[in-house]
Amino acid sequence: MIEMTLEIAERAVRAAQARARELNTPMTVTAVDESGRLVLCARGNGAGFFTTGTPRGKAAAAANFRRPTKEMAELAREHPAFWNALPGIVPGEVLASTGGAPISAGGRVIGAIGCGGGAGEQDHLCALAGAAAV
Repeated sequence: MIEMTLEIAERAVRAAQARARELNTPMTVTAVDESGRLVLCARGNGAGFFTTGTPRGKAAAAANFRRPTKEMAELAREHPAFWNALPGIVPGEVLASTGGAPISAGGRVIGAIGCGGGAGEQDHLCALAGAAAV
């Protein structure tokens, strides 16, 4: 069984933070395991104090739905009933907002990464960079 380890999370977070520096945007990056449990959270220099919550929700959503949250945000526009009900079912646990991506190893999702602090597309690019580093 492959598990999200601290070492894997650190590699993903470093890659996402490096992409954020390239984009010149402060970024908080969070890595979770396949169930959405926190493994690592790193608030980047200059990132707002509130940016630690949203990346975790994005990462948890990406891990549990096994897809980038950018896709979920698009699905929410097409099927609002489900996505609008989700916060009532799992309050504060998942956020279907652009900036999360699943992390795979050995052909299966082992966790996810969530990014927050930039514009949505910046968050998305940083999350993809973090996931790709694994």
